[in-house]
Amino acid sequence: QLQASGGGLMMAGGSLRLSCAASGETFSIYGMGWFRQAPGKEREFVAAFKWSGGYIWYADSMKGRFVISRDTAKNAVYLQMNSLNPDDTAVYYCAARKSGALYASTYGRPRTYDYWGQGTLVTVSS
Repeated sequence: QLQASGGGLMMAGGSLRLSCAASGETFSIYGMGWFRQAPGKEREFVAAFKWSGGYIWYADSMKGRFVISRDTAKNAVYLQMNSLNPDDTAVYYCAARKSGALYASTYGRPRTYDYWGQGTLVTVSS
């Protein structure tokens, strides 16, 4: 089970930190990631963290503004979002991969992930 939190209303240029904690059978997590979905749009990859080796991937539009981090002891992943703009308005979902390793060719696909959190809404006003 994944529990995401930290969303809210923010002015453009501000920052937010999202958190996602995994509970239950967490020993088999291979990686976790963040996706987002804006109204009327498809779910979009944001960032992912591969547990083994500590590989990190970002969507090109988030590089330099968003930072993903993890706490393996807590089976948690975080997303620090800086320089927010109205285009970042979306429901942000965390996801976990438990059925095998994350690879560079698959980390950005929603279907790669086995478990999803309920989503947390981020609204950025101009």
